Amino acid sequence: MPKIIPMRGFLTTSIGVICAATLALPLIPPTTPATASTARTLAAPGDTRSLPLVPLSRERVLGAAPEQGLYRPDGEHFSLVGVVWDDPGVELRGQVQVRTRSAGTGEWSGWQDVETHNADHGADPGTAEGASRRVRGATAPLWVGASDGVDVRVRAAATGAGGTRAAVPRAPLPSGLRLELVDPGDGEAPPEGAPADPPSTDLDTDAARASSAANADIAGFGALEIPELDQQATEQELARLQGSLPVTPYIGPRPRIVTRRGWGANESLREPGFGYTQKIKAVFVHHTASGNKYSCSQAPSVIRSIYRYHVTSMGWRDIGYNFLVDKCGTLYEGRAGGVARAVLGAHTLGFNSDSMGIAVIGTYGTTKPSRAVVTAIARLTAWKLGFYGGDPRGRTYLTSGGGNLYPEGKNVRLNVISGHRDGFATECPGAALYAGLGTARSGAARYQGR
Repeated sequence: MPKIIPMRGFLTTSIGVICAATLALPLIPPTTPATASTARTLAAPGDTRSLPLVPLSRERVLGAAPEQGLYRPDGEHFSLVGVVWDDPGVELRGQVQVRTRSAGTGEWSGWQDVETHNADHGADPGTAEGASRRVRGATAPLWVGASDGVDVRVRAAATGAGGTRAAVPRAPLPSGLRLELVDPGDGEAPPEGAPADPPSTDLDTDAARASSAANADIAGFGALEIPELDQQATEQELARLQGSLPVTPYIGPRPRIVTRRGWGANESLREPGFGYTQKIKAVFVHHTASGNKYSCSQAPSVIRSIYRYHVTSMGWRDIGYNFLVDKCGTLYEGRAGGVARAVLGAHTLGFNSDSMGIAVIGTYGTTKPSRAVVTAIARLTAWKLGFYGGDPRGRTYLTSGGGNLYPEGKNVRLNVISGHRDGFATECPGAALYAGLGTARSGAARYQGR
């Protein structure tokens, strides 16, 4: 059964791999002098503007306009967009397109499609997070870069064949359509080619201290990143965390992971406490479907935007993915609770229990992921599955929590490293990324020494 650990409880218990002595650390303020790299704060924590769409025609379908939109030529400040609506159980059957004005050049982009099929991501049906009244239906987020103007249009799809456009009946659009304009906050990435310099956040709130403490068993309190380890050090760490070591420990060397503090997470956004599942039996690979028009130095800003969109716009308790990977292969901590622990995510509807979700930032329907991306997936899964004896080339069983591919309660046999589409009828993680999972499986097995 998944469980939610409140922050105060988390700081005083020794559940899983966190020991009581380590958890005491957050209660003691750091005594080392502050430096520019460890004490820099976000001057502006970001913002979300939620604007209602308006009818673009006089036509009505079941009382709703089948074409809605909004035009704001200037005066805004955002880098990511999405469209949300009231009922998460209602699908947006139609097309969402957006064009934006660059804050730097003042030039308008061409029309870009926004992925409308996003209900396959989320908490399992019947869980507290999935049943929350805060949850809303939503498109996938789209990264557009620093922008100050926006034009969006939503058009309902035709429900059947017809001789003319006017004669074709249309499906009604969901009620309560709103445009979400997400500003990731200060730390907007430097120009292409400049070194990444993501902001860190102060440890001045219970939420920030708890998030950092969740990793204190494997990294220093307040760390901006969890450094990579060699094979011997990883096996020693495994023995320390689990109290013993198998005769043949199949675990890959720990990879470098940028922490939430490292990418500048505003911990006040998420709900307090952490959710955990029993173990990690399977890994689901995703793409964020947010577009590929970002530089690797912008990745922290993209993640802050997706985090804000998941929590503030969609109503989730935290970012849905357990880990993220940028196009250059850098790994990032996702949902809070500790990278070495079985944190319950909201990534694969119906299969969040006993699994973890890795999202590659971008859209990979036709774009082939870089070798660095596939290697990062292999290294992360080789390490994380090693805590639970998982063979990256093997298969396992998960019980469905309900979805459009498998009914609730069905015991489903899946690859230990699966694509999102293996558990839900969806295009995710995109055909090109899905095609690379075989390479990730074999690579992960080699890292584990199999």
